[in-house]
Amino acid sequence: MVDYHEANSQLQQSNHGDYMQPEEDWDRDLLLDPAWERQQRKTFTAWCNSHLRKAGTQIEVIEEDFRDGLKLMLLLEVISGERLPKPERGKMRVHKINNVNKALDFIASKGVKLVSIGAEEIVDGNVKMTLGMIWTIILRFAIQDISVEETSAKEGLLLWCQRKTAPYKNVNVQNFHISWKDGLAFNALIHRHRPELIDYDKLRKDDPLTNLNNAFEVAETHLDIPKMLDAEDIVGTLRPDEKAIMTYVSCYYHAFSGAQKAETAANRICKVLAVNQENEHLMEDYEKLASDLLEWIRQTKPWLENREPEKTMQAMQQKLEDFRDYRRVHKPPKVQEKCQLEINFNTLQTKLRLSNRPAFMPSEGKMVSDINNAWQGLEQAEKGYEEWLLNEIRRLERLDHLAEKFRQKATIHEDWTKDKEAMLTQKDYETATLADIKALLKKHEAFESDLAAHQDRVEQIAAIAQELNDLDYFDSPNVNARCQTICDHWDTLGSLTQSRRDALERTEKLQETIDQLYLEYAKRAAPFNNWMEGAMEDLQDMFIVHTTEEIQGLIAAHEQFKATLPDADKEREAILGIHNEMMKIAQSYNIKLSGVNPYTSITSQSINDKWDKVQQFVPARDQALQAEFNKQQSNEHLREQFANKANVVGPWIQTKMQEIGRISIEMHGTLEDQLNQLKQYESSIINYKPNIEKLEQDHQLIQEALIFDNKHTNYTMEHIRVGWEQLLTTIARTINEIENQILTRDAKGISQDQLNEFRSSFNHFDKKRTGLMDADDFRALLISTGYSLGEAEFARIMSIVAPNNTEEVSFQAFIDFMSRETTDTDTAEQVMASFKILAGDKSYITAEELRRELPPDQAEYCIARMAPYRGPDAVPGALDYMSFSTALYGESDL
Repeated sequence: MVDYHEANSQLQQSNHGDYMQPEEDWDRDLLLDPAWERQQRKTFTAWCNSHLRKAGTQIEVIEEDFRDGLKLMLLLEVISGERLPKPERGKMRVHKINNVNKALDFIASKGVKLVSIGAEEIVDGNVKMTLGMIWTIILRFAIQDISVEETSAKEGLLLWCQRKTAPYKNVNVQNFHISWKDGLAFNALIHRHRPELIDYDKLRKDDPLTNLNNAFEVAETHLDIPKMLDAEDIVGTLRPDEKAIMTYVSCYYHAFSGAQKAETAANRICKVLAVNQENEHLMEDYEKLASDLLEWIRQTKPWLENREPEKTMQAMQQKLEDFRDYRRVHKPPKVQEKCQLEINFNTLQTKLRLSNRPAFMPSEGKMVSDINNAWQGLEQAEKGYEEWLLNEIRRLERLDHLAEKFRQKATIHEDWTKDKEAMLTQKDYETATLADIKALLKKHEAFESDLAAHQDRVEQIAAIAQELNDLDYFDSPNVNARCQTICDHWDTLGSLTQSRRDALERTEKLQETIDQLYLEYAKRAAPFNNWMEGAMEDLQDMFIVHTTEEIQGLIAAHEQFKATLPDADKEREAILGIHNEMMKIAQSYNIKLSGVNPYTSITSQSINDKWDKVQQFVPARDQALQAEFNKQQSNEHLREQFANKANVVGPWIQTKMQEIGRISIEMHGTLEDQLNQLKQYESSIINYKPNIEKLEQDHQLIQEALIFDNKHTNYTMEHIRVGWEQLLTTIARTINEIENQILTRDAKGISQDQLNEFRSSFNHFDKKRTGLMDADDFRALLISTGYSLGEAEFARIMSIVAPNNTEEVSFQAFIDFMSRETTDTDTAEQVMASFKILAGDKSYITAEELRRELPPDQAEYCIARMAPYRGPDAVPGALDYMSFSTALYGESDL
């Protein structure tokens, strides 16, 4: 039989790398050094027990406890994770040999050539062969897979030790024997990975026993590495056994390597969970902000849609003031919230794309488009409400004017008709003389002329009352009642007038003498008196105008009226001349007059009194018209003042909108340069706000002056407000787009030149210069960048860049697509593999393992969302990390 030690040396050089140099072989003429044998027995026994304890057993004497092959097979199953053939349970030698052969066959199946090691030697308790077999197992399962920078096995393990202990003083690892005698190398390995366990600075190179015992005790207590050697054996040996040291050190390697893998896996999971938690927080913020904004719109819109009119001008003015307060105080913060909502939504979607998560779909009715629709409905209601307010104010102003006019005309008419019914019903003609009858008849004719003249006033009163009814005047019942009284009384006067005429005509044949002077006086006095009454009424008539042209028209009409006064004065003097002539004749012929004109009740005194009133009313009318003219000139000044500012602010807003559009399309400088330029624009826009506020103040003055039109400008305050809000929204949205591009660039590693190339290509094919590209232009853009597109591939790309079937592609969506095509991100498979490492290669993970490996908040996050594991190997409390990993990336429900 070939010697095991010589064959083992060949095995190490041919199959497992140069594990040992030939001159360092532990076999010396087929004999083991007693010290080495003792060290190997202790080390190999501890190493085997570190694995067998997982199966609930251990060994005491290594060459005795493996003789029946049962624990040897169990050891191989534990360290390989594979099932070996069923062992034989008999006590006979043949059963033991068969079991050992099964173990040796399994070792050989792993590519290890077992030369000179036979089952009989193991069954016979051959110490040398048993230790050689265990060493072969250690080489294959504990050392062979060690790899550091393209070196493996012994060289890899040695290089790992050198790297880890390089920073430590008095440590120089060159081999696996004398470099470890002082114990500092063991302590350095522990301190490098767990510095809190060892105070390395207190260790002394001249105290190896203390150093070794400290390292072995700390490793056993805190690292679960059993004590495999005694410090005295190492210190008392000129050259410690290399295999024992390698075995011991390999346990350190595996302990720290597993911890590093777990830490890496935990870090990956923490990173993914942190992104997911942040995204969920952003989603919750969006949902709350959207709900609050929609609720505000829902509560505000009914108020703006309320068209319940008020009865008085003061009440409507209060409504207008409330509306202005809404515009100045309540709405601006909501405009900012709406803008911030869109910015949060875009930022969230960008972060989701960068982290390879599915796009965020807000709750039903809370999409950005839903909020925009609700906002548009609010603004439409707002516009309609303002128009209604102004129309109502005009209506109430018109109603107040008509009501006052009605009262004036009704009062004048009632004063005129106050004694007419009594006059028409008297029976004075029954006892009158012929002259008196003639006089009464003529007087009655004059009255009928006066009555006819007053018919227009009655019709005007009725027309005004009807207009007040048509305009829904709140005091219409009282107006109607008064108008009806006037009309009924007028009908009565008409009837009485006809009755009196009939009576006078019956007695007319008895009366033929009439005083021609009285008659002429009465005929000329009546129309002149009526003219004076009409003039007084016109001079006291209220007027309402809105422009200087209208008041100038009234002034011109008034001047025309004043031009007729000299002729009127001549007529007055002529009428008074008739009266004076009567008095002269009576005086000349001693005629006794009755004292009153039998044909009219208009006396010369009343004519003079009314003429004096006309003379008083003319300058008063002059003052009223001049005051109104001054007011209209002031209103015209307000119009021009508003127009001058509006004609500057309006084009300024349009220019800024165009400049922002050019910045977002053109490529001047880096994204940071563009962002800085946009923020400077934003600052200049914000600094321009006082101009808007001054314009609002001018607009308020115009509304308070009840000015409803302005020929000096095409800009209304509504246009300026809408333009200003669009400008604020556009600059904020554009800054957000550039920030998202920077976020995409940094997250995806895209260079500035690449971004410039993307922007140049996009601008070239963006024919409409809108920042949104239709499907045909986007296809041409992809072809220009080197894509060979079929219909299916293009449909796939469109589903990525335009997921809502909008058929329009933004620049942000384009660079997201290009960065996705050229960069790598975490995947569900990577996260799943990380969880598998934390779970110790199990198909499930427990809450205890999650709390041990992850930070507390993220561990609880996983535990709350992981479903129970239902696999065949499930244990109580097992959690399914596989479905959780796929849910993180939207491949299933979380």
